[in-house]
Amino acid sequence: MDKVTAIAALSALAQSTRLDIFRLLVKHEPGGIPSGEIAKLVDVPQNTASAHLATLSRAGLIRGERQSRSIVYRANLDGFRELTLFMIKDCCGGRAELCTPLVADLASCCMPTELRQ
Repeated sequence: MDKVTAIAALSALAQSTRLDIFRLLVKHEPGGIPSGEIAKLVDVPQNTASAHLATLSRAGLIRGERQSRSIVYRANLDGFRELTLFMIKDCCGGRAELCTPLVADLASCCMPTELRQ
């Protein structure tokens, strides 16, 4: 990921409703959510939700797929992974010991419940 793409993604997430929408879509992976349902769940008018969805889509954080008469949106987890790696790749100037707490936090939150200690 380059700097311009990262800035676009971070800018898209730097707004409360868009951040809520993105987090909602991540929670509903891999099935996604129809656009009308997203508007209801985040309690915004449909046209407002559409504008936010367009911004997130242009930033590469979500994808929409037409299914019959509606568009189902899904989080682009590959795009989010690239953004996250861009942010932490040079973690602490190469001093791995400084990144250990971050890696541990990520491992514990992303590990299946049955494997957590």
